[in-house]
Amino acid sequence: MEEIITKLDPLVKEYNVAHERNVTLFELETTMAIAYFESKKCDVVVMEVGMGGLYDCTNIIYPEISIINSIGYDHMNVLGNSLEEIAFQKAGIIKKNSNTVYISQSESVDKVIIDKCKKENNELHLINKKEIQNYSYNKDFQTFDYKQYKNVKIKLKGKSQIYNASICLEAVDILKNRYNLPEEKVREALETVVHKGRFETLHENPTVIYDGGHNELAIKNFINSVNMYYKDTKKVFIISLLKSKDYKTVLKLLVKNDDNIYIFTNGNSKERYWDNKVLSEEAIRLNGKNVSGIDLNEAIKKSLHEYKDYTIFIVGSFYIYGDVIKYINEE
Repeated sequence: MEEIITKLDPLVKEYNVAHERNVTLFELETTMAIAYFESKKCDVVVMEVGMGGLYDCTNIIYPEISIINSIGYDHMNVLGNSLEEIAFQKAGIIKKNSNTVYISQSESVDKVIIDKCKKENNELHLINKKEIQNYSYNKDFQTFDYKQYKNVKIKLKGKSQIYNASICLEAVDILKNRYNLPEEKVREALETVVHKGRFETLHENPTVIYDGGHNELAIKNFINSVNMYYKDTKKVFIISLLKSKDYKTVLKLLVKNDDNIYIFTNGNSKERYWDNKVLSEEAIRLNGKNVSGIDLNEAIKKSLHEYKDYTIFIVGSFYIYGDVIKYINEE
């Protein structure tokens, strides 16, 4: 990686001198990643878009498959104020004579994706949630059928992960004629995969669950998972939200007039995160009963020691993950 940075350094400096807008950190990281993958002669690479798609720097790639997951309200200051506008931005990754995997959402949003695929002669693999059948779950696994795949098991929690797994199965079907992808290996991967920071159990006795969900769609998925697995338990929510996030929408979904305990923090940066006082005041306005605002490390310490018979949920941001792990280990 040091060798790649050394090669890129003069090119970045040359670009910055010649252009009014400098190369961003994400653009640099993306370029480094592409150069690294090329140096390793990778057979298959999964590249995640930074924001949107149409104007994202990953859009220089012409993929075998473009994958568009559920479309929700996020980065609205850049992507648009309606789901159709956001879908248009995300459809920017759909390329000529390729494949797209997409989960059907609504008629108006679907039309944006369908029209772009037709324009680019791109084969659309549309996932209909009705094709996911025989669904069941327990504390260890979720199980379902999808088309010809029967009794598929996944370790990840939350029904949204069923849809993500279906995306994977569609992608496998597209690639399996070109690459050696035995079905038993695909099933093994789905059954053992772990997604750090997404409804992840960090600690037992008391149970601590971490989820980085920070927008309306992600919070709805988070709440669905809470209700699936921890509906009848007493709950503590430790909440941190970046200033770029719509805290009013998030709190409207999270905060209820119930006996849950809500602890708001400034994350790991008072400059980047909403002040816990702002969040606390909004929670009280929403009729939250047990509301407080303290530092992140104090919130974790207090919860681990004082709420041992509660389930503790840490939610709202991926960027505090390392700090949370550190504070739990210290306690």
